[in-house]
Amino acid sequence: MAVFKGNLKIDPRGMIYESYRIHDVTLEECRMIFLDWAMNTPQGDMKAYLQELLDEYEAGHKNHPMTQVIRDGLKTSKNAGKRRGGRNTRMQS
Repeated sequence: MAVFKGNLKIDPRGMIYESYRIHDVTLEECRMIFLDWAMNTPQGDMKAYLQELLDEYEAGHKNHPMTQVIRDGLKTSKNAGKRRGGRNTRMQS
């Protein structure tokens, strides 16, 4: 018998799905779950993945801490290409 782990292919282990089912889950716990999910997500358009998660879960869980974590991740991913500096810039000098 297969266990239902949500509707999204980007969450094959159902980590995000299950986080919404944990009673009294904290913001910090959601951040850890999200980090584990993100580290095991295949390379691709993270912004699109996060939007897909919001499309699936936000309407029914607007005040859930995982929704906030996903929103924060989406905000960060929008700015990801704008970072300047770091090792590459120093090496070019």
